[in-house]
Amino acid sequence: METKKIIFIYGIVIGLAGCSTGNCRSKQIQAEQAGPEVQPKENKLLPDPTVTERVRVFKANGSLQCSQGKSIDPATMAKELKEIPVYKSAVESDGKMRIQMCGAPTGNVNVFEIDKTNLERALGFGFTEWIR
Repeated sequence: METKKIIFIYGIVIGLAGCSTGNCRSKQIQAEQAGPEVQPKENKLLPDPTVTERVRVFKANGSLQCSQGKSIDPATMAKELKEIPVYKSAVESDGKMRIQMCGAPTGNVNVFEIDKTNLERALGFGFTEWIR
């Protein structure tokens, strides 16, 4: 029982000694002088009006297994988008399972990043929205 009293007393002494250095009191004084605590507003970045939202569209590049058929490179296929600006292009797999047979499609597609405002026009040119 006496050990508990001694530990309790040491705890109080250490607590008072820690605050006597001024750190506890100075923080309390600063908080009181600052007035009521104001919660910061949620930091939502406003969209940059000069940057539009972009989407990706794709079309099969015509490549066939066993090197049959001629694949269309992205630069050539981008011309099919006419005056729609293309920001990025790449050759990717459509991710679907394919039969392994010479002459069957490879599943490779040309993917283009364009402004979302031009999506409907690109769909009209035979492209499909790339959703992944």
